[in-house]
Amino acid sequence: MTVSRVIRSEWTKVRSVASTVWTLSAAVVVTVALGMLISALSTGESGGPGPRRALSFDPTLVSFAGMALGQLAMTVFGVLVVSTEYSTGTIRSSLAAVPRRGVFYTGKVAVATGLALVVGMATSFAAFLCGQAVLGPLRTSLGDPGVLRAVVGGGLYMTLIAMFSMGVAAMLRSPLLSLGILMPFFFIVSNVLGNVTATKEAGRFLPDQAGGRIMQVLPQAGDDTPYGPWGGLGIMALWVVAALAGGYAVIERRDA
Repeated sequence: MTVSRVIRSEWTKVRSVASTVWTLSAAVVVTVALGMLISALSTGESGGPGPRRALSFDPTLVSFAGMALGQLAMTVFGVLVVSTEYSTGTIRSSLAAVPRRGVFYTGKVAVATGLALVVGMATSFAAFLCGQAVLGPLRTSLGDPGVLRAVVGGGLYMTLIAMFSMGVAAMLRSPLLSLGILMPFFFIVSNVLGNVTATKEAGRFLPDQAGGRIMQVLPQAGDDTPYGPWGGLGIMALWVVAALAGGYAVIERRDA
């Protein structure tokens, strides 16, 4: 089967599964809604962050406050796209139809990545625009220095989260096991390692910690991170490449 046919086949699979629609819809809704809520709370009763916080107040980053929950939905999406066929047993018929496993894997990842990119970008821009509308006089605009980079970076960040999850799911071949590892990793392990003094230096190089820097416009107080926004996204991209390569190695070497 040619690559184009594999891509069409994978597109049919993705759009026909209800969980895909629900997880991607959840990514948009929770990211935008929570971002608007935090933006509204950030204005405070006095309508501002206060004189001491004014210099470090990052209205762009505030509008991305819901990105953590959006990241959760993108993680679920990436896992389900790859591992559902293993849990249902349909992977055998899929590999029988596409014996070249590299082509099969590439087609699946390409389709899911394209969809994640579209949804991620739409979510990032929607979260920013809605958040700024709520912030009122504290808002910033896409034309201000660093803002467009942060908004585009937010969409790329969500895409890379989904791709990393795809690679992990391809290696583990189980949705429950994959989510059982990725959820604690992103929401517990990474936060602990990134905030505990003894492990803070190493925690900065975890995929979500490094990649999340792309969404910052203004440096946080006391921030001494040794890389910039694009450098952090590059570190995250390396993690993604490693995860996808691991997934490819497992698919090539192990039976369905």
